[in-house]
This record gives sequence, C-alpha cells and structure tokens, in this order.
Amino acid sequence: MTERVNVAGSELIDYVKQLVAEGNVRRLIIRKPGGVKLMEIPLTAGVVVGGALTLLAPILAALGAMAALIAKFEIDILRSDDDGRTRDDENDPNVLP
Repeated sequence: MTERVNVAGSELIDYVKQLVAEGNVRRLIIRKPGGVKLMEIPLTAGVVVGGALTLLAPILAALGAMAALIAKFEIDILRSDDDGRTRDDENDPNVLP
C-alpha cells in the first residue's frame, strides 16, 4: 500500500522517526513539492526500532540539512502487507518470493 503525505520542513525528521517506529513501513521516498525525488530510504521489516533509528542517524542528519533549506516535502510511504511484502515487491527482481 502506498500513500503520499505533505510535510512541513520543520516536521520532517519527527515524522520520519514516527513512521520508522510504526514498524510496517518498507520504504520512504522524500520528494520536493514538484515531485522531484530527493532521497529514497529502504527500511527492513522486523528491525528493532532502537536499532533502526541508530542505523538511520546519518540519513536523519541529511534530512535535517534538507529541511533547513526546503519549506515543504512530499513523502511517499510504502507499507508492507500482512505477509511483509509490498505490492511493488511483486515486480521487483531483487526481492525473493
């Protein structure tokens, strides 16, 4: 399942941390309001939240720098289904069945 959310630059890092804590997010795509992709963050299902935030520290620092320069962002959120796969995984040759 994919959804797109608009977020103010000042709220970007907190919103990304909240999504990581939810645990069912497989991939985040950060975009400028015009739809230009700035960053894609793959998240592994089943990672312990504390460990995920530690591993994402450099990415969060980069997001903080971008948030200081850009007022608004669009975030595409790809969530996993009940079996842990996203619909996009079905067409991805890098994901094992």
